[in-house]
Amino acid sequence: MMANKKGLYILLGISLITQATTSLAGGIIGVGPFTDTGNINTAMSSIAGNAAAVYTGIFLQIITALVVIVLGTALYQAGKHINKTAAVIALCFYLTEAMIHIVCQIIIFAIAELSRQFVNSGDAALVNIINLLFISRNFCGAIAMMPFGLGAILFYYLIMRANVIPKWLGLWGLITVPFILVGWSLEAFGVSVPFALYVPYVPWEWAAGVYILIRGLSYKSKAIDAGITPN
Repeated sequence: MMANKKGLYILLGISLITQATTSLAGGIIGVGPFTDTGNINTAMSSIAGNAAAVYTGIFLQIITALVVIVLGTALYQAGKHINKTAAVIALCFYLTEAMIHIVCQIIIFAIAELSRQFVNSGDAALVNIINLLFISRNFCGAIAMMPFGLGAILFYYLIMRANVIPKWLGLWGLITVPFILVGWSLEAFGVSVPFALYVPYVPWEWAAGVYILIRGLSYKSKAIDAGITPN
């Protein structure tokens, strides 16, 4: 039992840290920095000229989506004994989030390819198509935060009740996740929300991941100190 809990905590900690890191890196490296120009033609030229960075961002975000699946499964295992129905619902939300993230990356890949074609051919007909894809990409990215927010509220409550994380860390997540949920829901429908609204949550996944990872690794030392060899 000790070995199983140790492995689960290590997986959960690594998944939280990895998901937070790849998501941030993908956003910084990927298509975002090349689209804040206010001019669709300039944006397409910038994307075509920085294709390697855009594709790297797509790769990192796909990794993020895959890690979200692993993370959701680990959170389910950690919290299902508290309320299995809530854990199943939360896992479904996380799987939905992962699928939406994949769809977003397909859209971004299409934007990158059409931008390259536009730069090479100058075909004005591509501008409207790419503009529509940009709108779809922004909407897709925003609505992905809806299932994330709903699933996170359930999971954070369950792992706090299961004593995987301390109460203060659980409350931090439960209080700040709704800002993500409400903020991105508004942004999905064109309402501008200041980034400051999201700042209180941003460090949570790293903080929780490090805490859980250290706790998982400590099970080994406790087992050795007690003269027990984990299986």
